Amino acid sequence: MSETEELFNVADIFGEDVFTDKVMQERLPKSIYKELHKTIDEGKDLDPHVADVIADAMKQWAIEKGATHYTHWFQPLTGVTAEKHDSFITAPRANGTVLMEFSGKELIKGEPDASSFPSGGLRATFEARGYTAWDPTSPAFVRNDAAGPILCIPTAFCSYTGEALDFKTPLLRSMDAINKESLRLLRLFGNTKSKHVTPSVGPEQEYFLVDDGMYQKRKDLLYTGRTLFGAMPPKGQELDDHYFGALRSRVAAFMRDVNKELWKLGVPAKTQHNEVAPAQHELAVIYENASLAVDNNHIVMQTLKRVASRHHMRCLLHEKPFAGVNGSGKHNNWSIMTDDGINLLDPGKTPHQNIQFLLVLACILKAVDEHADLLRESAADTGNDQRLGANEAPPAIISVFLGDQLQDVVSQLVKTGSATSSLNGGKLQTGVSTLPDFTKDATDRNRTSPFAFTGNKFEFRMLGSRDSVAAPNIILDTIVAEAFADACDILEKADDFDMAVHDLIKEYFTEHQRIIFNGNGYSDEWVAEAERRGLPNLRSMVDAIPSLETDAAISMFERFKVFTKKELSSRVAIKYETYAKNTHIEALTMIDMASKSIIPAVIRWNKSLADTVIALSGAGADASVEKDLLAESAKLLAEAKAGLESLKKITDEAEAKPEGRERAVFYHESVTPAMAALRTPVDKLEMIVDKDMWPMPSYGDLMFSGT
Repeated sequence: MSETEELFNVADIFGEDVFTDKVMQERLPKSIYKELHKTIDEGKDLDPHVADVIADAMKQWAIEKGATHYTHWFQPLTGVTAEKHDSFITAPRANGTVLMEFSGKELIKGEPDASSFPSGGLRATFEARGYTAWDPTSPAFVRNDAAGPILCIPTAFCSYTGEALDFKTPLLRSMDAINKESLRLLRLFGNTKSKHVTPSVGPEQEYFLVDDGMYQKRKDLLYTGRTLFGAMPPKGQELDDHYFGALRSRVAAFMRDVNKELWKLGVPAKTQHNEVAPAQHELAVIYENASLAVDNNHIVMQTLKRVASRHHMRCLLHEKPFAGVNGSGKHNNWSIMTDDGINLLDPGKTPHQNIQFLLVLACILKAVDEHADLLRESAADTGNDQRLGANEAPPAIISVFLGDQLQDVVSQLVKTGSATSSLNGGKLQTGVSTLPDFTKDATDRNRTSPFAFTGNKFEFRMLGSRDSVAAPNIILDTIVAEAFADACDILEKADDFDMAVHDLIKEYFTEHQRIIFNGNGYSDEWVAEAERRGLPNLRSMVDAIPSLETDAAISMFERFKVFTKKELSSRVAIKYETYAKNTHIEALTMIDMASKSIIPAVIRWNKSLADTVIALSGAGADASVEKDLLAESAKLLAEAKAGLESLKKITDEAEAKPEGRERAVFYHESVTPAMAALRTPVDKLEMIVDKDMWPMPSYGDLMFSGT
């Protein structure tokens, strides 16, 4: 740390740019504060007068922090956040001054153009009206960037006719569903004190950092976020020396600035480290309620990118920016918490005796088994298609890891109808006299499992690094709410509750044990075993999208008022369109790079080599090496030119296909292989052509230089 670098205390700055509950208590009249909490805690409608008082207090607080504008900050179906800035000033007065005003109406409602965001047919082009609605459960904050301090108000986004056009709205609906059904379950077990149940989420964010100067020289990174060409350097991640290694100075300075910005915005950034691949890193946050966690993860991604630019680097959030090394994911750690601090996924020291936990676990297994296709779909995008199933990510098959302790309890219940013991961790003995022995956990972890129980939560490991964490949590909340509801429907009618819950736990474990797998999820043997068990293997995004429109999915989502059939159909249309457009952009980028940069560079290299052959032969010198290189280069150049022409033709054919599933499938089955066919000879040429003549930085330059 330099002498001029600012020192700070985390406790002093944490949340200083957030309109927190503490700030509201200090700035709002007690009666207004109580009314607001009735809205937050009980869902009561907000009185317009109350909204006016809150808006004025929020405005004054933001102005004190230098804010001149406010924005409704929302999450349309683009996958990123959106915002429109309005200043606080009103019409100028006669004396030449202006008032700074912000009304309750402006706080509660905004009106962006709904037709300009993806709607999947929910809105016609001429139907422009859409509304953003303040989400009081997620606090407003002041973000500082090049535009100056901006008051950001988290909002939902819906159409004029009420359909959800965003991720926030269905997420809040799903949270309502799991809250309602969890409370039903808790009441059956005699819990009358807990008033609210909230899914708790802690996302882990992986990303790459590359030098900005090198980034600017790669059109593929500029246009698509990933490298479309590139030969592997002599060293990749084989030695595992980057993983948890000491941070390079430039990266450490970047992480320090990221943490400071996140802490000021109330984001509880906890863990940072180097990941497995060169230039890859990870940031993890502490658990929060699901809605706030989703908002904060967007803040994390935006902050990573913004701070990287200040450090003359670029943050790559694509799932597979480099072929041949680990891609980036996002682990979604999920649990269910009551307002009075009870974690429904905490097994306790003797889980075999914890009947409530065993029922919760059995319901989750049922939910995951019955709706594995929806969970897989929630992690589907074009980038993840290149990552899932590789050696750094779970396969596209959903399975559940329980660990030795819970697996043993489940086995006892399935085999005998009762569980009489729980395995414990015992002592970890290192064999070194100076190291203390300590109690280890009751089970190991399994990094190859897509859905793993990790002590008091489930870790859903399939999500792509760019994706909003809203999608998997909408699915998790809803499918578990359905399982809880089904269980409660049975148990509420039972004459003998204890016997009924015992029988139901055994029934669910028995019927859904096929989803449990504690072995190596990366192995070919597991793929074959999963097929034998009848588990779905949706290998690509286009294979997974139809899961949203099955009868089972529509029935469940409508039952719990999370999505209407129309809203589901719109998302299906958007996803097909997104897949086709993303792949189209990648194909056009490859065509552009190959046509304008790579092939001309190889031609120049070949000409230079041919001139050398002529000169050497004329001088009577041995030119056999040069001739061999020229022959190999010419052969690969011809393959690259043929691959280029094929990709052009197939891409044109793709665009002629009808929009929707047919076009997306054609891109997946025809354009993607054509892209791979063009890349193969180009990557081989990179290993032959003089580095000074190659038109872009190499993988080695990007991953090992500048950071």
